Amino acid sequence: MTRLSPSAVLVAGAVGTLVAHAVVRRRSYDLRDRVVLVTGGSRGLGLALAREFGRRGARVAICARDVCTLERARRDLVDRGVHVVSVAEDLTDSARVRSAVDAVRDRLGRIDVLVNNAGVIQVGPMETMTLEDFEQAMRTNFWAAVYTVSAVLPEMRAAGGGRIVNISSIGGKVAMPHLLPYTASKFALAGFSEGLRAEAAKDGIAVTTVYPGLMRTGSPRHASFKGHHRAEYAWFNISDSLPGLAMSVERAARRIVRACVRGESHVVLSVPAKVAVTTHALVPRLTGGVLALVNRLLPRPGGIGRTQAPGHASESALSPSWLTVLGERAARKYNQTA
Repeated sequence: MTRLSPSAVLVAGAVGTLVAHAVVRRRSYDLRDRVVLVTGGSRGLGLALAREFGRRGARVAICARDVCTLERARRDLVDRGVHVVSVAEDLTDSARVRSAVDAVRDRLGRIDVLVNNAGVIQVGPMETMTLEDFEQAMRTNFWAAVYTVSAVLPEMRAAGGGRIVNISSIGGKVAMPHLLPYTASKFALAGFSEGLRAEAAKDGIAVTTVYPGLMRTGSPRHASFKGHHRAEYAWFNISDSLPGLAMSVERAARRIVRACVRGESHVVLSVPAKVAVTTHALVPRLTGGVLALVNRLLPRPGGIGRTQAPGHASESALSPSWLTVLGERAARKYNQTA
């Protein structure tokens, strides 16, 4: 019996994976009447994705923690003619995730597409971060996705296919200062998502990892800010609003849904994000130096220290201002304000 060398096994495995990926991607995936579960679907990018999936004829389930925000999103989607159900649940608890998935199945049927979009973000220098900040980021940005995938994957395998979309971040490719809990959790999600794609391809399941850059979603008002929280909120909200730097959430949602339909392995959103990812891959010392310089320009520790303040309680003369007009408009359009 001929034994293959380790290198031959690796080559064969790589070829097999590429073939499996090609087969998954080649399959046409019509979203009409498919059941799509969007976590964090009550506002911002999640709501934009729910609208886009609904526009393409999918039956949509949105899941989030806040009942009032979720109900406003549900009514928004109903008014747009989307067949939608809403489930109020905390996805950081594996038992409650299973309950949420069961509720969607009972009301809509088998879940064909899972979009892991739920997330939290804390902004401030490392000196202001606590272990609980890192644990919270991991619970919401990483573990919640693992829980939902674990809940839907057996059924997708039994059905012979499906789609999973994991929303990571440019912060899951290039580590950003003043966002350490967030970027650590997004790196973890990216690794899980890319490895899952390799394993799930044999079952006809395409996993897409999304790396968005800045987007005009209006979400900074719900982020948590520490240290000099008004200064932190100002730079973050302005960056999230400026045209050319931040991408419109409508365009982002269309691109993500298209990647899902095509079964693409990954997608990086916005030109600045693509430049950052490419530069970091080719010249990591350069990006490291640039980010160290950026960190020097960001607010120093102090202010409220380790205490958290939400964005809407961290306003200043700079934010909101004319610099954040587009972001404030997106906040109203995507259910970020009551």
